Amino acid sequence: MKPLIKYVPMIVTVGVAVILAVHGRIAQPLHYNEFADGSAVFGIHHAADVISNTGFALVAIWGWLTLRPRRDSDQLRAGWPGYRLFLIGLFLTAFGSGFYHLAPDNARLIWDRLPIALACAGLLVGVRGDTRPGLKTEIEATVLGLFAVAGVAWWAYTARGGADDLRPYLLLQGLPLVLIPLWQAIYRAPRADRIAFAGAMVLYVVAKVCEVFDHGIADALGFVSGHTLKHLIATMATAAVVWGLTRRFSERRACIAVCPVKLDLG
Repeated sequence: MKPLIKYVPMIVTVGVAVILAVHGRIAQPLHYNEFADGSAVFGIHHAADVISNTGFALVAIWGWLTLRPRRDSDQLRAGWPGYRLFLIGLFLTAFGSGFYHLAPDNARLIWDRLPIALACAGLLVGVRGDTRPGLKTEIEATVLGLFAVAGVAWWAYTARGGADDLRPYLLLQGLPLVLIPLWQAIYRAPRADRIAFAGAMVLYVVAKVCEVFDHGIADALGFVSGHTLKHLIATMATAAVVWGLTRRFSERRACIAVCPVKLDLG
């Protein structure tokens, strides 16, 4: 590995931050809270957008029950502080987003964006720990978690003043799409990890596209809106991340089971 390559992620991060600073504030679209879903189930308004968040909680529970008992293993120790934050944020997203979609407005949107920001922060720290096994990432998880909270607080504060600014929040959402493949390439992450995270990122991009074309998809399909699809596809993206992490331990068990057989044959 060429010595300077390891600085590329830092250069990219600083560069993106500078570009956003020079660009000036990025405001939320004027009609952001006007979603296409008009379904109602058992008195729940916007039912599809609300209920489609359930998957986030299920994936988070799956990840927590599978990974937490192995948090001290060599395969997970460095990344666990980040993945712990990711799973907590993911679990809270199910409730925060569900609460928001019951009656979408900027006051409720805070509770949707906050856990999403925490999940993004956790994912960054988790992958960085994975690719640099010797790192102690507890402090990084705390600092980036605080940055996530500050970014959402900044948007809420500026929105009250009538000049909302999404730049810190967007920075935290966008960095995983750039830094994760960079870290995995530079530090030669296992192929299975790269496949799992690449699949997750592709799904996440597709989910964001569905979000943008919320009304268009609803008009074209009739039975589902773009934002509901966004929730479902984003759930698949998080499931790909958790699957990639849990797969490490299933591979290890398979190796342990096969090794004695090989010894007997030898």
